[in-house]
Amino acid sequence: MNKRRKKRKLNIKKIIIVLISFALAVVIFFLLFKGAKNVVIVPKKMYLSSLESTVITYTLDENDNLKESDNLIRGTKVNYLKKDIDRDEKLYSKIEYQDKKYYVAKDSLVSEEKDIIKEKEKYVRTSSTIYDNENDTKIKSFVKKGNKLEIIGYDKLLDNGNVNMYHIKYNEVDGWVFAKYLVNTEEESKANYNENGIFDIHKDRKYSRELYGGKASNLDYYPYSKPEFKDNSLLKDAKAMYLNAGVIGSIDSYLNIAKENGVNAIVVDIKDGALAYPSEVAKKTSMTAYNTAINSLEDYISAIDKIKTAGIYAIGRIVVFNDVHYGKDHPDDCITSTASSQLWPSAYSRGAWEYNVNLAIEAAKVIGFNEIQFDYVRFPEQAYNMSLSGSTNFKNTYDEEKAEAVQNFLFYAADQIHKAGVYLSVDVFGECSSEYVTSYGQYWPAISNIVDAISSMPYTDHFGRTIDTWSNPYQTVYNWALGAAKRQTEIPTPAVARTWITAYDTPFWNPKVIYDANMISKQVDALYDAGLTGGFITWNSASSLAKYNQIKSAFAKNYE
Repeated sequence: MNKRRKKRKLNIKKIIIVLISFALAVVIFFLLFKGAKNVVIVPKKMYLSSLESTVITYTLDENDNLKESDNLIRGTKVNYLKKDIDRDEKLYSKIEYQDKKYYVAKDSLVSEEKDIIKEKEKYVRTSSTIYDNENDTKIKSFVKKGNKLEIIGYDKLLDNGNVNMYHIKYNEVDGWVFAKYLVNTEEESKANYNENGIFDIHKDRKYSRELYGGKASNLDYYPYSKPEFKDNSLLKDAKAMYLNAGVIGSIDSYLNIAKENGVNAIVVDIKDGALAYPSEVAKKTSMTAYNTAINSLEDYISAIDKIKTAGIYAIGRIVVFNDVHYGKDHPDDCITSTASSQLWPSAYSRGAWEYNVNLAIEAAKVIGFNEIQFDYVRFPEQAYNMSLSGSTNFKNTYDEEKAEAVQNFLFYAADQIHKAGVYLSVDVFGECSSEYVTSYGQYWPAISNIVDAISSMPYTDHFGRTIDTWSNPYQTVYNWALGAAKRQTEIPTPAVARTWITAYDTPFWNPKVIYDANMISKQVDALYDAGLTGGFITWNSASSLAKYNQIKSAFAKNYE
């Protein structure tokens, strides 16, 4: 009997446990399923991903169909609400962004930033420098228009969702290329920019005989985005004087003239043969150049600080390829020819590219210039005879024409110098106002389209020795400026045309005409009358204080 009672008690306990378990299961079921409306879904942070710079979002209409809504920038961080719907055999995920609910294609959501871009290949629209890395000026290789690149990564997204630089592979080269020069298809990459007939203007231009500078049809005319830096506005109406590095010690005397007569810019040498100061870039790259420093770094910085404190725009001038000091330290970068004994680093030389651009960046950051001006961005004057000679080695590694090399260098220089927050200007010969590519590789439209300011040199005694072109400077400069103004209209993004004018007594080889304030004013009047309104820079190689005192009233005149 006792055994039976114990057995019944055990069975009752089992029944009670089963009933309690069942009740708990019912409660849990109710909470999980019947009360699902009250369950909080924890969203997952994800990124919008796409082949393009934006991602299409959708909302549901009254018939539960998807309709297009806002376009969001790729790379945007959103909340994934863990709800997917199927439409036309494609999944769409519900997301939240700035308190709004959207749907996006499910494959547009990724968890990691490295997966935001979906591009696997791109084509080169504008021949491009391949960088060793995404952070500095180090050049690894070069790739020409029309070639395909494998995309293996990127550095960062810009505010509009475009990539800044792609990590690429090209043949055996692993490097970095600016994304703005790449397009999606081979057809796009091989096309020429011809909006408003721009390419048609240039494609057939040539001199009456072969000059060996290159074809205008092989140059790039796509619009180039010009920056505008905060707290450093580009000077667009210059009244500028030039100072060589040897007169820096007398900066106060020049500033007295400048401040009292409306000078708003001063061009100061950084490198013209000798260096203006002991540059650390030169110390690493060219000790021969480093040992030529004219001023101490402290004195030089002090002079530039005084210029800027006076409210005057400071431009640092660098003579680029005409550099015997760099040439002595890097003979392999120089042109060799039986037609000339001149030691001239080739405009094809990437070592010379890096050296001069690094000097410019150093000057921008250490000295504080508003703008860097490059002079001698070209091949030597003897380039024509060198090209005729069968024994000339221009060191042309990447099979570029001369004008291509000049333009490609300026793409590289502008991209890097702009990163330092300063502008880039370039000097060109007066001949460049003509409708052909010069023998030394300068072609006005291809240069002006890239840089921020272009400064030509139509010195009145440089148009020929047998005809007097210097006694009537207005007519000489006006005739020249008409062509230059025309060149400015032949490109989509022209630079400010800021012109060097004659500020020495002419002709240079036998002085007989005094260039006083009136002769300066006539040249500037001619520029403005012809349509070149970017201002002027006075060229006097000696930076003569007496000459500046003589012509100072020309700066004070209103030319607009």
